[in-house]
Amino acid sequence: MFNGKTALVTGATAGIGLAIARKLAVEGAKVIIAGRSQAKLDEAVDSIRIAGGAQVYGVLSDPTTAEGAATVVKAVPVVDILVNNLGIYEIKEFVDVTDDDWRRYFEVNVLGGVRLTRAYFPGMFQKNWGRIIFISSESGFVTPGLMIHYGMTKTAQLAISRGLAELTKGTEVTVNSVLPGPTRSEGIVDFLKSLASDPEAPPDRIEAEFFAKGRPTSLLQRLIEPEEIANLVAYVASPLSSATNGAALRVEGGVIPTIG
Repeated sequence: MFNGKTALVTGATAGIGLAIARKLAVEGAKVIIAGRSQAKLDEAVDSIRIAGGAQVYGVLSDPTTAEGAATVVKAVPVVDILVNNLGIYEIKEFVDVTDDDWRRYFEVNVLGGVRLTRAYFPGMFQKNWGRIIFISSESGFVTPGLMIHYGMTKTAQLAISRGLAELTKGTEVTVNSVLPGPTRSEGIVDFLKSLASDPEAPPDRIEAEFFAKGRPTSLLQRLIEPEEIANLVAYVASPLSSATNGAALRVEGGVIPTIG
């Protein structure tokens, strides 16, 4: 499905990003992942190749900084598919979120994707084909009270994505956002434990309590698997999604505010 296409996926050494990179590679794309640890990069690349991805390469860089983004662009000047997945999150009382926290979250979660998009957008127009995908979050619609600084960045991604889509009118370039809910990824166990009435309870009980109390309207009533998100991203990145532009696609619920 992606033969001849080059994809760059950020935050792809674990969790959602790794699942996305693996899916795109297995489906034929040449995939580049960037990371700050050579050991983690090597491990991720090896796991993708074992899964059947023939063309996958790592770039040692921190794409959340201006210098790191420049390093990535120098190593990979042109891409067809850009998946802005890299992000950070935490639980923190609003009054305890410092100015430095706000700046850090904006720098990593927002500017990281903006810099790479700015670099690759013109090349996509020159070829008249491209896919830019922001991995946002349901927190971009409904911001948790204990994650306001995180939710702010996810809402910002939605605004950027929708605005960029306006610039693609009449072309084969699309810009969309994918909004996962709580996902089984690295760090989720500690995250759920921090909210549990009994942090020492079995993981399945902690998960059930989280959805019963914290996400009672969830249709799935379970954590989303990274591969389920990767499947949706693969569709959005593919030629099959040619009429899907400027959309915010929820992994659970399927809310698509705008198509075309």
